[in-house]
Amino acid sequence: MTRFLRLIPGLGVAALATAIAWPISMVAPVLSPLLIAIVLGIIVGNVLPELPETFQPGLNFAAKPLLRVGIVALGAQVVLGDILELGWLVLVLAAVVVATGIVVGRLLARPFRVDADLAMLIGCGFGICGAAAVAGVESTLKSKKADVAAAIGLVVLFGTLMIAIVPSLSAVFGLAPETAGMWGGASTHEVAQVVAIGGIIGPAALQVAVLVKLSRVIMLAPTVAVLSMIMRRADSRERASVTSPAEAAPQSASDAQSSPAPPAPAAGKRPPIVPLFVLGFLLMAGLRTFGLLPEVAVSGLNWVQTVCLAMAMFALGRGVQWRSLKSLGAGPIGLAATTTLIVAVIGLGGALLLT
Repeated sequence: MTRFLRLIPGLGVAALATAIAWPISMVAPVLSPLLIAIVLGIIVGNVLPELPETFQPGLNFAAKPLLRVGIVALGAQVVLGDILELGWLVLVLAAVVVATGIVVGRLLARPFRVDADLAMLIGCGFGICGAAAVAGVESTLKSKKADVAAAIGLVVLFGTLMIAIVPSLSAVFGLAPETAGMWGGASTHEVAQVVAIGGIIGPAALQVAVLVKLSRVIMLAPTVAVLSMIMRRADSRERASVTSPAEAAPQSASDAQSSPAPPAPAAGKRPPIVPLFVLGFLLMAGLRTFGLLPEVAVSGLNWVQTVCLAMAMFALGRGVQWRSLKSLGAGPIGLAATTTLIVAVIGLGGALLLT
């Protein structure tokens, strides 16, 4: 009960933002509640950058667990036949986007004068699934907290810009809703940002965008596994080069007793092979496909989806604080912008080929 009570202030603020966003979207249907909520979050994050600590637990809950609840509820709007129609090439596109984000981050780290760890966090966050990927990779790389915060801030900033860019350019290019949705899902960083893009373009785009994005989310586990193996090998080589067998042996029995054993490396927490909210999304879609969800349940889950995702976007929007991003300097921002551009071009090319 105490833990629940700690969530109320932050969830209350996010709920208030959603209550403001919803009527505005009804007056101006072109503006989805999700987009309005994230704009409100950005405004609050910059006008009131230091909210009292009592609000933080609830806002953190909205940005992560509540977001996943919204994605699971979104599954009730999807029929599995639509997923199968996308084809296996969508998974190839997802893998190409992930690999591109990581490779670009690594190759351009030196030209932009960005630390290697921060460049890897940016590449994984922009290529896979935003802040969740940054958090998953950070446990393997053992990155500095400042680098993690910077990468997450850049994910929110450039992903939020994509919310405006993708729908606008899709209209300029005359893209079909399915093509525009696939582009958004293949090139935008956060799941919440992809949902916002799909919500702006339309229901057909929203379904495709989320499905393509979830195919990128699934790539997190193999990516972290590969990075973990690389890091272990690098640690082994470093230890072997620093300590030779002769140097490692104690000079005497007294030395052996006085020399402490080297600490064992801490085991980082590994992400699940398939995130639970992805399984929940697919389960809900399966229930809808086989007609096990009555229409009243589908309508109710649509309402739940909108509320949860709007609250999550308000919480994420607060992370876009100009004061903290400005202190990063031009290097990380330039690397993030370049990575976003390259991933977006590849995502657009893939969407045009597959639709």
